[in-house]
Amino acid sequence: MATLQISTSPHIHTPRTTRKIMLDVLIALAPAAIAGTIIFGLRSLLVIAACVISTVGSEYVFNLIMKRKQTIGDLSAAVTGLLLALNLPANVPVWQAVVGGIFAIIVVKCLFGGIGKNLVNPAITARVFMLVSFASCSVSAFPVADAVSTATPLVAAGAGNMPSILTLFLGTHGGAIGETCVLALLLGGIYLIVRGVITWHLPVVYVAAVFLFTFLLNGFDAANALSMVLSGGLMLGAIFMATDYVTSPSTAAGKAIFGVGAAVITVMIRFWGTYPEGTSFAILMMNILTPYIDSWTSHKLFGGAKA
Repeated sequence: MATLQISTSPHIHTPRTTRKIMLDVLIALAPAAIAGTIIFGLRSLLVIAACVISTVGSEYVFNLIMKRKQTIGDLSAAVTGLLLALNLPANVPVWQAVVGGIFAIIVVKCLFGGIGKNLVNPAITARVFMLVSFASCSVSAFPVADAVSTATPLVAAGAGNMPSILTLFLGTHGGAIGETCVLALLLGGIYLIVRGVITWHLPVVYVAAVFLFTFLLNGFDAANALSMVLSGGLMLGAIFMATDYVTSPSTAAGKAIFGVGAAVITVMIRFWGTYPEGTSFAILMMNILTPYIDSWTSHKLFGGAKA
């Protein structure tokens, strides 16, 4: 009689390493970084450099002091720095960008045990921390490359001056460095899906739910709902931060629940909150609920004992 050999997980191995995954994310973020530099000028590169250097440097110093194995080679700190920079306005003071980078790595990531153990996304948490701490981190209005100050679409929408769909798609308007050019973000998202780094479930459900809720709450105006989807940090957050392996659900059903929940919070803040944008807060709040969502949607273990 054949015997069934049982061993501890993992049972499936893949040549894909954390470094390779993070390299794919950096490649996917490159179009948004390039677009942001073209739209907002060379100072965008200074903000990006400050964030990446501060995140990588703070992780290196923390590991050195704590006598831990160096982990900067896995590129996760670099991804955190780039994501944080793309969520900031190009005119943010450099020292604030550095503070945000240090906060993301030391407080949110390293103090919880490093990669894979943080409860919330480091970049999005640092973004919220900076938003509530520094007035200059607000992206309500700031100069684009031609030195003309332009309001962000969500602020402009409140005054009845929402930019055209084409302007929103190309990103030639006010906003954070990496959030305005939807075309660049979609290119990055398609690359990640093709490479198998992320699945479509969470970003598609999140964006579609925001469209639906906005459509229902704003007079059944499809054009306005589409404009709201293309505005603010929704596409950047949905594609690159809500899909973080560690802080998002592991099942397809869980990802869908996460997306709907994030959409509800985003729309509520946009319509009735103090801040014009709610993506960062929505993702952060759903990160906290992820362990519960996973427990509700996790697959039953074959042959496991009944709890």
